[in-house]
Amino acid sequence: MERSKKPSAIPVSPTIPTPQVSISEDNSRVTASLPTGESVEVLLFGATVLSWKTAKGKENMFVSDKAILDGSKAVRGGIPLVFPNFGPSSNKATEGLPQHGFARTAKWEYLGKSSSESSTLPNSSGDSSVKLDFGLSNTMLEKIPSEWKNYQFGITYSVTLGKDDLETSLAIRNTGEKDFEFQTLLHSYWAIDNISNVSVSGLEKVSFADKVGGGKKEESEAITVSSEVDRVYHVDPSQEIAIFEKDKPRFEFTRDMLPDVVVWNPWIEKSKTMSDLGPEDAYKRFICVETGSVRWNTLEAGDTWEGGQRIKAL
Repeated sequence: MERSKKPSAIPVSPTIPTPQVSISEDNSRVTASLPTGESVEVLLFGATVLSWKTAKGKENMFVSDKAILDGSKAVRGGIPLVFPNFGPSSNKATEGLPQHGFARTAKWEYLGKSSSESSTLPNSSGDSSVKLDFGLSNTMLEKIPSEWKNYQFGITYSVTLGKDDLETSLAIRNTGEKDFEFQTLLHSYWAIDNISNVSVSGLEKVSFADKVGGGKKEESEAITVSSEVDRVYHVDPSQEIAIFEKDKPRFEFTRDMLPDVVVWNPWIEKSKTMSDLGPEDAYKRFICVETGSVRWNTLEAGDTWEGGQRIKAL
């Protein structure tokens, strides 16, 4: 016998797309993507960001065709992490460490992901961002050939992918009983079409250390590149910096607790001496605008230092 009244069907809410995270079969890379198409890829050697693509598939990071990706050498491209020394060792504690420290070649641990919902409405495009966390501590390093073997530390590196931006931030903790000094830098290689059409704004009338010509200098114009450039600027983190290409903004930088900016391009002759830089005209295809804290920072026992950057791709 049929019932006169059938129970109403239970409405089923549409599935809301969410960010996806995957780990490569060899456990060497972590990739995240948003429902809108943006993606980021991080190599666990150095926790190096290798790729950051827009929803339309445009690559924002430059990585050399000859880059070494097995941890035996820092990646030539992406965002290698400089810690605990910038450049060659320049104090007793870091004596014996490789240039730019050990963080960029160490094997980091993937700690997991978290996401931020943009809306709970059915027609939402899903979560608006996804954050990947990576960790490194002194116990994970096989050998530290310097006074740093006497220090204890833990670092959390967070990479947050948004719809039109990428955030990279560091939290460095002194977990031991001895104070230590450190320098750090996000050694970023930004993909461009042609260096001849590029300028960097926001550093006008700021004194810089010229590592090519020597001495302290200052320029009143936006930075352009027509020869080797290697400069270190000390500029208030509230000052916004931008990369322009053909007079149109390509990247905009917002910094937190990172008062130093390095601008670098090896140009023609120096490129020829770099065995891991390719193709031959690779110097035309990137500019390094690197944010960091390269003056020595003292981190007392039990304390934490935090800093980061947000890059908007335009």
